Amino acid sequence: MASNLVLNMKPPVFSSIEEERQHLKQKLAGAFRLFSKFGFDEGVAGHITARDPEKKDHFWVNPFGMHFSLIKASDLILCNHEGEVVEGNLPVNRAAFAIHSQVHAARPDVIAAAHAHSVYGKSWSSLGRLLDPITQDACAFYNDHSLFDDYTGVVLDVEEGQRIGKALANNKACILRNHGLLTVGQTVDEAAWWFITMERSCQAQLLAESAGKPVLIDAENAEVTRGQVGNTQAGWFQFQPLWNRIVKEQPDFLD
Repeated sequence: MASNLVLNMKPPVFSSIEEERQHLKQKLAGAFRLFSKFGFDEGVAGHITARDPEKKDHFWVNPFGMHFSLIKASDLILCNHEGEVVEGNLPVNRAAFAIHSQVHAARPDVIAAAHAHSVYGKSWSSLGRLLDPITQDACAFYNDHSLFDDYTGVVLDVEEGQRIGKALANNKACILRNHGLLTVGQTVDEAAWWFITMERSCQAQLLAESAGKPVLIDAENAEVTRGQVGNTQAGWFQFQPLWNRIVKEQPDFLD
């Protein structure tokens, strides 16, 4: 029954570009509210972007300096791949532009990308290691995440963003050493969910290794499990309960 429910639940289909754009912006604003609830905000750091459904070389992003907990759909700004704000009155985070413009350019299949300085993600990133398949949830990233094994300061140069995009390759996530996590998806829902569950997987491995030596799931079963919990549909579906929660708790972000 559960597997049939997942198969029957799919992202919505829209009758117009305007309708799709509004839905995209609402999902983006909702993701920011959830990131705030989960403590992924750190000053002005962090950004989630979503490719515009019509202007494929433009993306929607949070305004620089606005707290995640305050963001509404109407606050989002539209930025082109040259870093120019073409819709909205507030500035764009230069790091958001440098990273996300190059990720979107390198991955035409990606609709959304998420990056934040979450506590466990940045803690794990300092180890310069990939996550191990120590839990069912972590298997979502088995052979499907990479490591950007460098740190040269705040990312303000598009060349650095290009190197991050190259390190991401065709994976759903990338660990940016000494920096944090980056996740991508074919929907805002998927990219946001991968970030949330990857952050928790970092937390789980840090806790497990502090207690002893974790037992790894064998490669064959880790691969099978990734196919079950780490596919695009699963990523979208697992975000839906969180979406329903934030809509009920904070419906003002839909404006």
